[in-house]
Amino acid sequence: MPEVIIVPDQETAGNLVAGAILDLLGRKSDAVLGLATGSTPLPAYRTLASRAAADGLDLSRVRGFALDEYVGLPEGHPQSYKSVIRTEVTVPLNLTPSLVHVPSGDPETIQTAGDDFEQAITDAGGIDLQLLGIGTVGHIGFNEPGSSLSSLTRVKTLTMQTRRDNARFFGSLDEVPTQAITQGLGTILRSRHLVLMAFGEGKAGAIAGAVEGPVSAALPASVIQLHQRATVIVDEDAASRLAHTEYYRYAWANKPSWQSI
Repeated sequence: MPEVIIVPDQETAGNLVAGAILDLLGRKSDAVLGLATGSTPLPAYRTLASRAAADGLDLSRVRGFALDEYVGLPEGHPQSYKSVIRTEVTVPLNLTPSLVHVPSGDPETIQTAGDDFEQAITDAGGIDLQLLGIGTVGHIGFNEPGSSLSSLTRVKTLTMQTRRDNARFFGSLDEVPTQAITQGLGTILRSRHLVLMAFGEGKAGAIAGAVEGPVSAALPASVIQLHQRATVIVDEDAASRLAHTEYYRYAWANKPSWQSI
């Protein structure tokens, strides 16, 4: 079962995740981070940028791999994840742009983009810490329900629910792409540490299924139960449908001080 940490708010979650990343970078200055997009990881990125600036840390050797990208959006489109990663991660953290990779959603090269991205991760030595959010349908990355638990980076057709959820970032639902290229569940499982964050009652059902339900392709995020080091950080609302919250609180309160998340 993943480690579950229930926090009062997103700021606390961001502090925990930023602290874990800083601990990792203290051991490995060229660590490889798996970068999620969307609103969920923003508290972590903002706190990490603030603490790095305050401490004068040089993050120029950090390497990053985004989880996914829409297929067919122009590279400069503000909602392309290449643009989002640059705006929300690369620039604020002063990362080296050439060391931050986003899978290509270019239709001209899409047939080989998955294999190319897998090779780039392998060449970097694998991902040390992978940040994850979770969709209301239980997806991580864009691995929609029905995704193979051993899948690698490839193109997936998005569910209508995912497109509706993401329409808030676009002018209308019609503007949301139908397909995306995403790290597979097997790719994600290869990361050395998974950190999944979720906030709000709307994610409660997906979190309960991912943490305490059966491992099933019907709820792709449940694959984190197979990982040897998975951390789930949720606020009270997102934790509201978990059955074992008393134990999770007890375990966190009694965790040895020398153990990080």
